[in-house]
Amino acid sequence: MGKVTGFLEFQRLQEAAEAPANRLKHYKEFVLHLTDDQARQQGARCMDCGIPFCNTACPVNNIIPDWNDLVYRQDWSRALDVLHSTNNFPEFTGRVCPAPCEAACTLNINDAPVGIKSIEHAIIDKGWQEGWVKPQVPRIKTGKSVAVVGSGPSGLACAQQLARAGHAVTVFEKSDRIGGLLRYGIPDFKMEKSHIDRRVSQMELEGVAFRTSTFVGSAEDAALFGQGLSTVTPAQLEAEFDAVVIAGGSEAPRDLNIPGRELQGVHFAMDFLRQQNKVVAGDKLPGQTTAAGKKVVVIGGGDTGSDCVGTSNRQGAKSVVQFELMPQPPEVENRELTWPYWPARLRTSSSHEEGCDRDWGVTTKSFKGKNGKLTALECARVEWVRDEATGQMKMNEIEGSVFDVPADLVFFAMGFVSPVQKVLDAFGVERDGRGNARANTDDYRTNRDKVFAAGDMRRGQSLVVWAIREGRQCAASVDAWLMGSTTLPR
Repeated sequence: MGKVTGFLEFQRLQEAAEAPANRLKHYKEFVLHLTDDQARQQGARCMDCGIPFCNTACPVNNIIPDWNDLVYRQDWSRALDVLHSTNNFPEFTGRVCPAPCEAACTLNINDAPVGIKSIEHAIIDKGWQEGWVKPQVPRIKTGKSVAVVGSGPSGLACAQQLARAGHAVTVFEKSDRIGGLLRYGIPDFKMEKSHIDRRVSQMELEGVAFRTSTFVGSAEDAALFGQGLSTVTPAQLEAEFDAVVIAGGSEAPRDLNIPGRELQGVHFAMDFLRQQNKVVAGDKLPGQTTAAGKKVVVIGGGDTGSDCVGTSNRQGAKSVVQFELMPQPPEVENRELTWPYWPARLRTSSSHEEGCDRDWGVTTKSFKGKNGKLTALECARVEWVRDEATGQMKMNEIEGSVFDVPADLVFFAMGFVSPVQKVLDAFGVERDGRGNARANTDDYRTNRDKVFAAGDMRRGQSLVVWAIREGRQCAASVDAWLMGSTTLPR
C-alpha cells in the first residue's frame, strides 16, 4: 500500500451531511462525498492486510484494496477503471449499499473500519465530474437479441453487460420510468434519480433499447398494475428474441391481516414511497397519501421503514413512531464472535436522526378506528425464547403488556415475500418454496427454454449490490449460451 502505517495515523472520517433541520425542507441528497485530500487520507487507512476479506464480503467482489491504493496515490482515473471492472453502477451502491465490505474489513476487528463506501462514492462522482464515464460501444455486433424484463439494478446490469458483448438488448419496464425499485422505492434524499437517467443515456448510446409502461403478460393482469399499460406476452418475447431474462423486483409486500386492516389510513410502505417519488419527479397526484399533520406509525425496522420515517418528516408529520417485532440489538456487536460477517447491532439511519421514536419487541394486535378511519393501534410487548424441542426462537406475548398508540397513518414496512407472481405465471416458470423463479447461480436458466432469471426474481428480496452481481453473472451465462463461450466477467 502507499502508506503502510496509515491505519495507525489516521482516524475514520464520516462524509459531511447537511444538518437535519435544513435537509428536512427538501428531497435532495444531503450527504457530500469526500474531498480529494480526505479520500486520499481515508485510502491510506487500508492496511495491506494480506487477505482482503472485504473483497469476498462484497457481493460484486469489488477490488477494494487496489482502488484504495490508487486513490491514495491520486490516480483517480485508474481507480475508476478498477471500480467499474466489477460494478456497473457504483453511484448506486456508493449511496445506498449498507457496506458489508466494511463489516469484513480487517481493521474492524479492533478499530473503525476503512471508509470503503465513502471512497467508492468519491471515485464515481469524480469520474462523472471529469467526464471519464463514457459509453462502451461494442465494435462487433453478434446478431443475437435479448429481452430483459425489469429495469431495476439487476436488469440494468444484465442489459449493459449483454449490450457491451454485442447483443441487441431491449429492456421492458411496466412503470412509466426506468429504474425499478431504484426509481420508485428509494427516496430522492438518499439517491437522486438523475443518477439513473444518465446511466440510461449511456446505455442507449451503447445500443440498449427501453420500453416503458409495458407489462409482460396478459392485458387483464396489466390492468392490476395501472391504466394505459401496453402489453407483450411471453410467447411474443420468446418468438422475437433469442433469449429472455426476467429480472423484476420482489414487489409483493408482507401484509398484516389483523382486525381493522380495512380502515382508511392503513397502507403498504412502497405505495407511500412511490407516490412521493412521483411527485418529486413532477407528476401530479390528486389523491396522494400524505403524512402532513398526522400521527404516523411505521411497522418494520428495516431500510424501507426508515425511508417512511424520512419521507413522513419531510411531509410535516405531527409525530413518527417506528416499531420492530424483534428485540433491540446491541449498540456494539461482539466482534470476536461476528467478524468478518454482517453483525446484528443497532443501526441509526439519517432518517432516524431527523426525528423518530423507536421501539422494539412490539407486536400489533389490531387497528382501531372511528367512522372507518384509523385512530389507534392496539399493541403488545413480546419476548423471544428458545423452544427446547426445536431449538428455534419463539415469540411470546408478555402478559399484561397491551397498550394503545394513537395513529392517523400506519405503514407496513415488513419486507417483501416474492416477485410479481403474474409474471412468473405468464412465463410458466417453476418456483421455489418462497415463490421465486427456480434457477441456480451456475447458469441462471429456468425450466423454460431461452428464459433466464436474476436478481430479486430469482433470489428474493435483497440488496442493490446483490442485484447487480446477479445481473452481471446472468449476462455472462446468457452470452455463453448464445455464443458457446463468453469473455464477460462473472
